[in-house]
Parts: sequence; C-alpha cells; structure tokens
Amino acid sequence: MLIRLPWLFTRRRLLVALLLDCSLFALLFTGWFQLRFGSWPSFSLPLTWLLQFWLLCSYVLGRYYDQEEQASAVALKQLVRTLLTLLLSTAVYLAYLWITAIAAAPTDARAFLLPFLLALALGSGLAQVGLNTLLRQRYSPTDTWVVLGSAGFHQRLQRALLWARQTTRLEPASLHGECFVVEDFNALSPEQQQHLLRLQSEGGQVLSALGWCEQVLQRFPPDLLRPADLLRGEFAAPHGSLQKRLKRLGDVLVSTVLLLLTAPLLLLAALLIRLEDRGPVFYGQLRSGLDGAPFKVWKLRSMRVDAEASGAQWSGRGDPRITRIGQLLRVTRLDELPQLWAVLQGQMSLIGPRPERPEIEAELEQQIPYYRLRHLIRPGLSGWAQVNYPYGASVEDAANKLSYDLYYLRNFSFWLDLLILVKTIRLVFNARGAVALVGS
Repeated sequence: MLIRLPWLFTRRRLLVALLLDCSLFALLFTGWFQLRFGSWPSFSLPLTWLLQFWLLCSYVLGRYYDQEEQASAVALKQLVRTLLTLLLSTAVYLAYLWITAIAAAPTDARAFLLPFLLALALGSGLAQVGLNTLLRQRYSPTDTWVVLGSAGFHQRLQRALLWARQTTRLEPASLHGECFVVEDFNALSPEQQQHLLRLQSEGGQVLSALGWCEQVLQRFPPDLLRPADLLRGEFAAPHGSLQKRLKRLGDVLVSTVLLLLTAPLLLLAALLIRLEDRGPVFYGQLRSGLDGAPFKVWKLRSMRVDAEASGAQWSGRGDPRITRIGQLLRVTRLDELPQLWAVLQGQMSLIGPRPERPEIEAELEQQIPYYRLRHLIRPGLSGWAQVNYPYGASVEDAANKLSYDLYYLRNFSFWLDLLILVKTIRLVFNARGAVALVGS
C-alpha cells in the first residue's frame, strides 16, 4: 500500500522545530561530554529516552505551535513553556531511571546533567523565538487561491474554509494568480488549459477540488466529493498491508500498557461514580463497528442513570444530564478508558472514526452523502476528527467530522496514527476537545 504523507508536508514549521531541538541536543551533549571527560560519548539508550521525553513535552506544552498560532506569543510565554518542559522531562527521565534501576552513568550525575539541561532549555527557547520571528517576517500567513468553477463551487469552498488549518483567501475566476483550484478540468477553455500548464511548469499550483481539500483543509467535505472520486478507489479500505499489521500490533501493546498504568485511576473513578449517586459504574451502548456490524461498547458512566429515559439523543454544551464527576471524566477523557478492552478484542482500534449509535446513524445516512464510508475501517478511541474538531452534537457537526474521517481513510498509515496519538495526549493534557460546539 502506498504511504501518503500530505499531513506531514503541511507541518514544515513543526519539523524544523523538532530538527532544531534534536541538533541542539546532540551538539550540546557532545560538546559538554568532550569538555567534561575529554573523550567522545558512546551511544546511550537512556539519553535517547531523555530526548524523546523533551520533544514530547515540548509538543504537548505548545512550544512547537505553528507560526500563525504563535503570531501573538511573546518571549515570556516561550520562556514559561520551556521551563515547564525542562521540569517535566527531567522528572520523567529520573522516574524512568528509578523504575528501570539502570546503573548510574557519569552523564546521569547532577554535575553533568543539570548544566546540560539548562543549556538545552536556554538554547532551545532562543531558537524557537528566533524561528517564530523569522517566519512572521519572511512568510505571509495567508494563501490566495483562484477558483475556476461555478458560483456554487466557490461558495462550497468558502464554507469549507471555516475549519481550515491555515488562513486562506479565495478569489473569483481569472487567469491572474499562482494557485488555482479547478472544479472540472474538462470544462476549461483551451486558453485556460494552456495558461495553467505553463503556470504549473513554472512552479505554480493547479489542483482539483480533491487535491485542494487534501492540501489546504486536510479533510474532505462530503459535498465536495463526486462519485468518480470513489470509483477511482480514492477511499478504498486498507487490506493486508504492512501498515495495517503495524496498527494492530500498536493497538494491542499500547492498550495493554494503558490499562495497567491507568488501573488505579479507573478504580478511583469507579468509587467516585458510585459515591455520587449510588448508580452503576459502567454504561454500555450499542455502536456500529467495522462494516457497520454492531458491538457493545462500555464506558465509565458520566450521566444520570435516567439520562436516556426518552430515547437516544445527542449531548450538547451544558447538558444537565451530565453528573459532576461525569464532567471531570469527560474533560480528561477518562470515561473512554474501558473501551481499551474492545481494542484488545479487535472490535475497535486506538485510532479511527468515532463509533456512533446505530439509531443515530440511520438518520445521518439519510442526510449526509457517503456517510457509510467511515465503516470501511475500525472505529477508534481517538481519531483525526477528534483531534481536529470539537465535540459535536448536530447533523452539521457529524458531516464535518465525517470529512476528517474520510481524510484519515484516504491517508491511513502507522505514522498518521502516531501523530494522532501525540495530538490526543496534548488535548488530554490541556483538557480540550470534549466540549460541544456552541449552538450545536
């Protein structure tokens, strides 16, 4: 299976930031080791973990946010985030050394480790501030695209930009510009085709609606897809690939580790739920899985016992049915942890479309085109939709979330799963992503 990485190419700022920190880590460690011990350092597994802890903490705490997100940030904000990264990554590293009982190396001594980490924090903080300043000065945060198509096509693109990752402006049809999005190449005049061919050869961008959605939106709104896109196999289910086997292996390993690590939290949450209203701890629901097959999913109960006495319904912002303990569970996503058992059984995956209730899906399939495509892959605890779109509670929200699920289906890979997993950690750490949209 061909590995597609369009999501990676649009995160150049993140890649540069990661490369800067990796380079600083290697240079400072090598230089300080040479100065301290008079020789070149050898490979050290614990130090590779320290680097990974540093990079993960930096991402989770927001040190690597994109340029447009950092436009209003000041050096003080970067300083605070860097100090928090220093403290958190150092604490995790020391805990790792204690748990694994690895014999202390010269590089683990305070006289070596503390000056090295302080120098890394200082250098990394200055590098990130410099990178943000450079990008703001040299690159425009706004992309302009000329739309060649009908007025309705232009309106659909404009509507889709409400949830774009980057600031984008659309211009009406003309032959002036460097970036074009075309509704139908066969409808172009010979003059337009020749102009676009010449522009493309000179480095300009000419994209179909599908290509534009992938590059600019990183999602595929259903109303912008055509049957021809499906007939070409653009959204075929992944079968028998190495990526799929790696995904399943990761599901089993990570789920097992998470269940073991979070067992105390689950027990505490169960006790609090029981004490609050004396009701059951777990709540089971029927959900649609792979190929639409129903299965039972279990969660920690976050609503009143009689929450669905009137039948299945969406949960919105400020839902009075949510208990006080349930609110905390939802914000931290602890209520989702029992679903790890469904992952181990193969009914779910760690990453995939969010499983929906069959009775709600029956309504959504009537109103949203291509909705059943999300059943081509196992549902997941987290997914591309969950980390990019707030908690939804309407048909419009379901259509927007489907657009992200379709992007995940087309670009499925182990590496995209890894990105979603890290983004999920950041959302949980910042207690975001579990609240319904206003007005939903």
